Amino acid sequence: MKPTILVVDDEAPIRNMLAFSLNRAEMHVEVAAGADEALDQLSTASTPPDLIVMDWMMPGLDGMQLTRTLRETPGLMHIPIIMLTARGRESDRTSGLDCGADDYVIKPFSTRELISRVRAVLRRTQPTAGTTDEDDDTKVLRVGDLLLDTASHRALAGDRPLHMGPTEFRILRLFMTAPGRAWSRAQLLTEIWGDGQTVEERTVDVHIRRLRKALESTGHAEFVQTVRGHGYRFSDVI
Repeated sequence: MKPTILVVDDEAPIRNMLAFSLNRAEMHVEVAAGADEALDQLSTASTPPDLIVMDWMMPGLDGMQLTRTLRETPGLMHIPIIMLTARGRESDRTSGLDCGADDYVIKPFSTRELISRVRAVLRRTQPTAGTTDEDDDTKVLRVGDLLLDTASHRALAGDRPLHMGPTEFRILRLFMTAPGRAWSRAQLLTEIWGDGQTVEERTVDVHIRRLRKALESTGHAEFVQTVRGHGYRFSDVI
């Protein structure tokens, strides 16, 4: 089945170019001319898109504000997001990731690069075609009172649901498969993003902050521990 990509951009030529390129790459494309139109489509869609590609600088609600809104909306917070922007400074990239984006593509870009990024994000946020949840080490992971159900893609602390993006879910799943193990940033990049992806180690720190924020409301943020000079580990022993 073709993945569905929602393209959100206020410039019609860019929307049309992206729609044409993604269609040629065997993806189903929906478009929105701005954040408000995107929210209308998402609120009425029977099935959410598999990924959103959105421009940062849009009139009215911009890409960062839309991303924050989606990350706080049940039923939509899990959708991976790729941000498009001409702002290429490290602080801009960090801001984009901090607000909830899963990847960041700097303008000008080639459609080949964007399609590669889209496929990479889809690979790491969706089950691999031809596999099932039985292929995982286990469907349900438990550490203390934390429960991760990989089949339903739910995380719970006791009976309270935890809300997080797809990358944070994958990091938590990795951590909970080996409590107490120290992971270097390079190891996390390989495990979560995969080999061959151009992702800075700084990106790991951004997603760890987002994971801690998701765990904060239930008092579990301290389970994600910094290993000075190495990386991170997950432990229910504080």
